[in-house]
Amino acid sequence: MIIVTGGAGFIGSALVWALNKTGITKIFIVDHFGKNDKYKNLVSLKFEDVFDRDDFGHMVHDGFLKKNNVEVVYHLGACSSTTELDVNFLLRNNYEYTKFLCGHSVDNNVRFVYASSAATYGDGLRGYDDNEAKLNELRPLNPYGYSKQIFDLWARNEGYLDKIAGLKYFNVYGPNEYHKGDMQSIVSKCYKQIKETKKARLFKSYSKDYKDGEQKRDFIYVKDAVDMTLFFGENKIVNGIYNVGTGTANTFNSFVKPIFKTLGIKENIEYFEMPEVLCGRYQDFTQANMDKIRKAGYKKDFTKIEDAVSDYVKNYLDTDYPYLA
Repeated sequence: MIIVTGGAGFIGSALVWALNKTGITKIFIVDHFGKNDKYKNLVSLKFEDVFDRDDFGHMVHDGFLKKNNVEVVYHLGACSSTTELDVNFLLRNNYEYTKFLCGHSVDNNVRFVYASSAATYGDGLRGYDDNEAKLNELRPLNPYGYSKQIFDLWARNEGYLDKIAGLKYFNVYGPNEYHKGDMQSIVSKCYKQIKETKKARLFKSYSKDYKDGEQKRDFIYVKDAVDMTLFFGENKIVNGIYNVGTGTANTFNSFVKPIFKTLGIKENIEYFEMPEVLCGRYQDFTQANMDKIRKAGYKKDFTKIEDAVSDYVKNYLDTDYPYLA
């Protein structure tokens, strides 16, 4: 039996889809649904049952993991909004809950794979090296990144990192992200803009080092991200913190241009002012160091950005049913 927390969310539902593709359906999904449409991510997927996040906490306390012979917990559930400013909420939801699940998983000999974040790297001046010894050097730019950083530190200091795997997801994009509102990827947002207005809108640059639209991120297609996630669930001796990216930074301009090409629409990009809440908290550059995961045995190539964006647009966004099925 496998548990996926955040299983109705973006990466979580994509992980369930990937598990289904290998014939695995003995899955328990845990999530907090609220008042959005993320339940739609589950409609075409196969699983045993679904539980509310808070109820599941009580179930785990009462021995659920052992009673149900759970093999792996993929803990992907979290508030992932980089604009969330309620630190107390983030500490309860992203930090304390993760500590709780981690402790019970390890105590019951259940594989625990959890989502950290590239947001822990902050402005990147200290690099993007997934070396646990350098965790104290990182300076997250927002409360979300901090909530992920302090769990990484706790897990290391308490001696858990030789038993569990933490994944620092970089800029993941792809099908099933539609419920995320402003946290959707640029591809999802710009696809709608291009279809409606024939142009895409990107943030202006506020750095002398980057022209408008030339800020760079390590964008990774969700299908590649979940493939790497499954690698850690299947290889229980591979422990510690690992980057989940591609190792290549691409500009926002190059990220949206394949949308125009796939739709057969002339390129037209407009640049606008960044919201005040993001000023001083924005990463102009990210690029994962992928040496560690390669040395751990992950051999697959990553989907080229042009191919991934084209697949996303042609086979999902520009169809009547944009979900993974």
